[in-house]
Amino acid sequence: MITFITVIHVITCVLLIASILMQSGKGGGLAQGFDSAENLLGAQTNQFILKVTTTLCVIFLATCIATALLTSKKQRSLLDAMPDARKAPVTVNVEKLFDQAPAQTIVINAATNSAE
Repeated sequence: MITFITVIHVITCVLLIASILMQSGKGGGLAQGFDSAENLLGAQTNQFILKVTTTLCVIFLATCIATALLTSKKQRSLLDAMPDARKAPVTVNVEKLFDQAPAQTIVINAATNSAE
């Protein structure tokens, strides 16, 4: 579900950027390149682009809120799943550990040097 909302969010972002850049501004800016859109689509193109921008802003806001709500429920600490060490203390009998015989005896420097 989060993946679907993220994909819709990214597509909305790209379309929102494009629709904002296509709007005519006071100084012209990038909107001068889209003057032919009014000739092609009619005189009401500026109002249409304004409505598209408003709709995309509402979709953008809705996907932001949906993503925030869905991810806030999933965020948990990894320590919550672990058992609490303070609840179950572990006791170790140290005397019993050192009374055991070694599993293997290791001899160090036992090799004789026959070359000398």
